[in-house]
Amino acid sequence: MRRRQWLAGAALVTLVPTMPALAQKANDTLRIAWRDAIPNLDPYRNQLRAGLVLAHHVWDGLLYRDPETFQIRPLLARSYKWVDDTTLEFELRSGLTFHNGDPLSADDVVYTINTVISEPNISVPGNYSYLAGAERIDALRVRIKLKRVFPAAVEYLTMVTPILPQAYRERVGAAGFAKAPVGAGPYRISGIKDDTVIMLERFDGYYADSPKGKPAIGRIIIQQVADAAAEIALLRAGEVDWIWKFAADQFDEVDRMANVRATRSESMRVGYLGMDATGRAEANATGRTGADGPFTRLKVRQAVFHAIDRAGMAKTLVQGGSRPLDAPCFPTQFGCDASVAVKYDYNPDKARKLLAEAGYPDGFDTELASYLLPQMEEALIGYLGAVGIRARLSHMTAAALTERSRDGRNLLEAADWGSYSINDVSAILPQYFTGGGADYARDAEVKAAVESGSTTTDPEQRRKHYALAIRLITERALWLPLFTHSITYGHARELNFKPFPDELPRFYMTSWR
Repeated sequence: MRRRQWLAGAALVTLVPTMPALAQKANDTLRIAWRDAIPNLDPYRNQLRAGLVLAHHVWDGLLYRDPETFQIRPLLARSYKWVDDTTLEFELRSGLTFHNGDPLSADDVVYTINTVISEPNISVPGNYSYLAGAERIDALRVRIKLKRVFPAAVEYLTMVTPILPQAYRERVGAAGFAKAPVGAGPYRISGIKDDTVIMLERFDGYYADSPKGKPAIGRIIIQQVADAAAEIALLRAGEVDWIWKFAADQFDEVDRMANVRATRSESMRVGYLGMDATGRAEANATGRTGADGPFTRLKVRQAVFHAIDRAGMAKTLVQGGSRPLDAPCFPTQFGCDASVAVKYDYNPDKARKLLAEAGYPDGFDTELASYLLPQMEEALIGYLGAVGIRARLSHMTAAALTERSRDGRNLLEAADWGSYSINDVSAILPQYFTGGGADYARDAEVKAAVESGSTTTDPEQRRKHYALAIRLITERALWLPLFTHSITYGHARELNFKPFPDELPRFYMTSWR
């Protein structure tokens, strides 16, 4: 049976892209193209935005956040409460099932929590470092224990903690689960082809009172393509119905396509330039312990801050409401106090002077690792080159850059971070400043301030600790926030699609007109 279903799905992938765009409405199918090939379909084994989007369609968590109001509501849970400062109790809905028909119970919640805090290869362990474990009360009630006071716990359980099927995953193993995932969300994965096509079907057994609602569209086909040009070519040819994150200077071109509409919306994603502030990457590249590359010098890092015209890039390259940033976080996130950040104006002359004072009057050569759009990469290289920092580009996939970053091999990296759409700075500062693989600062004072802000329930104390961290990060020029990202979308005009600021396209809320 499984093989017959797979062959039918493979045949669908072969046939559907050749049909005209308007036929997909009658075909009850939405065809999507995006660039970020998901390396592992297990939602805990990748940190790409595409993987998070997929997870919110295939899996459900205990809680749900309304995309309009950001209000937290029960999802798999019927209700929840704080028992004490470090204990949450959940009562599940009755009659829930996973896509394969297995019942969903408190055992699956306990298994999920205890798995993500104990298994190796969890992609973002910082998302779960606050968890101590979970215990079953009965078939529908479970308690989740925290290691420490962590006021943002409910946000993390809502946005990045999908519930896994214990019996199925234990039977097939982690590798088998990644190849044939099972969840309890509004769509189920019905097939995968050559690691480039993912097929989803509406889950007919989805519970009727879910706040996500029952999807209007029956099937989704996701094509994972090589680059933005391929996405736009597919959209122009009528072979896909939805794309995103194409360059802002192509917005009008996309909007002029027949039967296509372009939209854009500022998101919680923050662009940044990371630097090898401790010489970690330099040491890894040369094999010399304690190697001190140019970015270990404060004046070099300050020169980089002054070299980049962030406001100009936001206005001309990103557009759509993008804003330059002084603080290393998104403005609405709790604790993101931009008033305490040290501000750096665009000043190439000052950048050149700082480089000379640091011992580099003629500049230096380095490598820029990036997965950004070519227009942004070219601008960054141009701004750096204008002050004497000659950066050779190593363009790669987001997954490859993330792996290199985690291994401490990026001298200079241009990337972005979406905070998993969590509206709290605990979703961004710990990622880069508490000693993990992406932390190139390794600053003990910053680490202590970030951790202190994440371990108290007193809002004023949290703000105080995070403000100290932001001041130190910017004062020491450890990590350059560039601008907020405005996300571009291109989709068939017959598609009712609404973007949200948390950068989670919700196809279960999308319909054909």
